[in-house]
Amino acid sequence: MKKLAILGAGESGAGTALLAKKQGYEVFVSDMGTIKQKYKDMLSANNIEWEEGKHSAERILDADEVVKSPGIPDTAPMVAALLEKGTPILAELEFAQRYSRGKFICITGSNGKTTTTTLIYYIMQRTGVDVGLAGNIGRSFAMQVAEGDHDWYVLEISSFQLDNMFEFKADISVLMNITPDHLDRYDFKMQNYVDSKMRIIQNQSADDTFIYWKQDEYIDKELKKREEGYAPKPTPSSKPVKAGHPTLLPFTDADFEALGLAFSQMGQHNKRNALAAFLATKCAGADEQLIRSCLEEFPGVEHRLERVAEKNGVLYINDSKATNVDACYVALQAMERPTVLIVGGKDKGNDYSTITDIVKEKCRGIVYLGADNAKLHASFDTLSLPVADTHSMADCVTACSEMAKEGDVVLLSPCCASFDLFKNMEDRGEQFKTLVREL
Repeated sequence: MKKLAILGAGESGAGTALLAKKQGYEVFVSDMGTIKQKYKDMLSANNIEWEEGKHSAERILDADEVVKSPGIPDTAPMVAALLEKGTPILAELEFAQRYSRGKFICITGSNGKTTTTTLIYYIMQRTGVDVGLAGNIGRSFAMQVAEGDHDWYVLEISSFQLDNMFEFKADISVLMNITPDHLDRYDFKMQNYVDSKMRIIQNQSADDTFIYWKQDEYIDKELKKREEGYAPKPTPSSKPVKAGHPTLLPFTDADFEALGLAFSQMGQHNKRNALAAFLATKCAGADEQLIRSCLEEFPGVEHRLERVAEKNGVLYINDSKATNVDACYVALQAMERPTVLIVGGKDKGNDYSTITDIVKEKCRGIVYLGADNAKLHASFDTLSLPVADTHSMADCVTACSEMAKEGDVVLLSPCCASFDLFKNMEDRGEQFKTLVREL
């Protein structure tokens, strides 16, 4: 009996454990933190051994394979020990695809992937096919495979997940864009991050399709490099990356008007999301007229340019999912009223100089929200805009309500990760919405 160790007992870890148990593995789940009670109950009910608050090295190093949570870096001591031993380390998606009969539409990108993924899933559901939503969103892919599997899956895939995917193959892959993000995880080297994103095409053949935004700074150049034999250096816990040679289906901004599309969501970046979804679902066999109707009726994604409320003539917008500089840039592009911008959080090696011009053009003022706002002050105080320094969401919303004038927008588009003050970006967005509604 093959032994599988799972590091991290969140949604993906618990799902992997259930699937592995069903497939006859001897399973051991280990989490350095505290496991949520619902996952403890799930594991125990299926007679799966688990531990929390530690990693038992002798059990983990005895495994034939390890599936790790994408949030665990290669520098973690337990991962380093596994690397030294030569134990294969996989992502949940890699493991689960072995046991799925489905076809896969896989979406990645620095920005736009959640909206695009949700939109593609919305359209595929409306076509009536048997489809699951998973990856970096929704219920665990492995759990869905274990419980019954689907004919199609729409998967949002992060760079961290791609780093530990080797045999995985998308039938239709979508790459929205590549802009600086998570550089602290990639030795602050942009090429390392670019290589990670380009793994979305690995193992694809001419029978598969790669949809991408042709105006991106990197993607076309990276495709050409791969045609010329470029071999990306694998991450420490990775095996060498297999080249992909899919059928290419690029799109440009002009295609939105050329195709006569209409989309329910605001902003140029959302037109790109709609284009990608239009092309992906057409490739999957969806009826074009149905796709067009879905684009016009799509309700949007929570925490992504989400209209919260209008208070005293001021519109409050929750864009908590904007965890990098480029996401904030496209949010500001979509603003048509003077804007009070909320920025701050855990810095990921951000270069805020890339948005100073648009901040100066669009913003009435800036409210900093973070445990340490020194880098933000250094980047934006020189613009001579009103600023406020806050360290809690309650103080932040109060400062915004005092700074904003009738006819303005207050935009939470933080540029940064949320983990300095909040559990996650959803917690940040929910706190914002609750406090705004109480104004």
